[in-house]
Amino acid sequence: MRQYSGARILIEALIEQGVDTVFGYPGASVLHIYDELYNQRKRIRHILVSHEQYAAHAADGYARSSGKAGVCLATSGPGATNLVTGIATAAIDSVPMVAITGNVSVPLLGKDSFQEVNITGITMPIVKHNWIVEDVKELAEVIREAFIVAQSGRPGPVLIDIPKDISAAETAYFPQGINSARAERLAERGSRETFTESDIERAAVFLRDAKRPMLYAGGGVILSGAGAELQKLAELLNAPVAMSLMGMGGYPHDHRLCTGLIGMHGTAASNKAAQKSDLLVAIGARFSDRVTSQVERFAHSAKILHIDIDPAEINKNIQSDAFVVGDAKSVLERLVKKLPPMMKTDWNGEIDEWKAIIPRDHHRRTVLHPRFVIQETARALGDEAIVVTDVGQHQIWAAQFYPFNRPRSFLSSGGMGTMGYGLGAALGAKIANPSRPVVLFSGDGGFRMNSGEMATLVYYKLPVLIVVFNNRTLGMVRQWQNFFYGGRYSETDLDERGPDFIKIADAYGSPAYRAANETSFLDALKKGIAHNAEGMPVLIETIIDKDERVVPMVPGGKPIDEQIM
Repeated sequence: MRQYSGARILIEALIEQGVDTVFGYPGASVLHIYDELYNQRKRIRHILVSHEQYAAHAADGYARSSGKAGVCLATSGPGATNLVTGIATAAIDSVPMVAITGNVSVPLLGKDSFQEVNITGITMPIVKHNWIVEDVKELAEVIREAFIVAQSGRPGPVLIDIPKDISAAETAYFPQGINSARAERLAERGSRETFTESDIERAAVFLRDAKRPMLYAGGGVILSGAGAELQKLAELLNAPVAMSLMGMGGYPHDHRLCTGLIGMHGTAASNKAAQKSDLLVAIGARFSDRVTSQVERFAHSAKILHIDIDPAEINKNIQSDAFVVGDAKSVLERLVKKLPPMMKTDWNGEIDEWKAIIPRDHHRRTVLHPRFVIQETARALGDEAIVVTDVGQHQIWAAQFYPFNRPRSFLSSGGMGTMGYGLGAALGAKIANPSRPVVLFSGDGGFRMNSGEMATLVYYKLPVLIVVFNNRTLGMVRQWQNFFYGGRYSETDLDERGPDFIKIADAYGSPAYRAANETSFLDALKKGIAHNAEGMPVLIETIIDKDERVVPMVPGGKPIDEQIM
């Protein structure tokens, strides 16, 4: 037993949980913590970002790419509120994150003290749980509990608020296992099986009776590590497999049964198959409105079998005919044992016919097309690459054109659609995976929001390849204005606003190239990869057509097989 300050207990407990990196930004309420981070700098790494929002996005990228909880740290008041967008982004995409904030001392709470906010109240709707620690004796147990809550069941963010006097106060510190009964009870509860044998048997009956089964895989497949089980089930059923945006990489792109993205920007094969199936099996997916569009006509010929770890998702957006509440990997392992070695279906070549339907825009001849940029980048970086996107047209192009064959290889803000997510997430992914290539695809609008994190990449020598699609407009919004608002391009034109991205990169000390055609892009890509090999981030600005479109696209309220091609 030792007497430690609250700040030291925080650091010891983080190390105890296997944390190697904290992303953060200092301020008055967390000075005791930062002093202890300095003292323990050989045992735990701190990455100083340029803005607290990107500390949260970096923790998010670290978590999505590694499967471990990401950790971010901010001071009270505006420091804490700057984390909110990143916490909300992690919440809707089920990302395990532990956000730690400082606050004013306990006697000053509730008195509108300088830089005081009720951050536990503010974040309550967007975290799995949060705590304000008003007794230093509780701190170690709260931290242990926080990691269990963040990582168990359906993962998500949690928040721990630590008043300044609690980080300074001293108490006895007991290492993990000596005084952690509460955390152990939580862990035991989180590991219990949530489904029965009859649940599995009922689901198996639906699968055995189906003539045109289809699998719809969401992010839960990746979170549970169920890729191999999903592939086995698909091959047993000879069923097409479509994926949500969060599910990309959960099923190999080059597998014969893969039909790609489903929903608003889904492939013709995915959307038509969903509408023609007689059984749609959703696995770790939440039937987002971007997938279903007109709910009443989504998969209207199919029975619905829903497999999800979160009971709150069952019958929330789509009514199920059967469901199993449980971890996707465990459920699929049990389910495949109930099925015969090979099942015949009534899919008679339609899937291959629909997979051959390619929007004309995908082959549109322009001086530099997004498809060329993304596919050539994939060819150069290979399957090991981690692909991060910001939000907008480039996000969907990446999902459409990059051949994802591995889980945790595609990081993108799906449910929240957070512009500015990309650069922070990319640096977090690179910290977590130093030996893997990391590429960020961003748009000119999104990159303007987060370009300050170039300073972080350069200072820590994080060799991220940044590809900015510059169409001089807020492309996805312009596309909607074109399709649905009579071409009235209200406040989406960025032509005269700058900045010069090459000069921005140069100001931060990063090499940068501008590519306006295929030859110059290939040259820039080759040079960029060489700079990455030397430990340097690099930016490639690609000049693309202002009216390049994302297609297919389902207009709002239409059935998903009524696509603009």
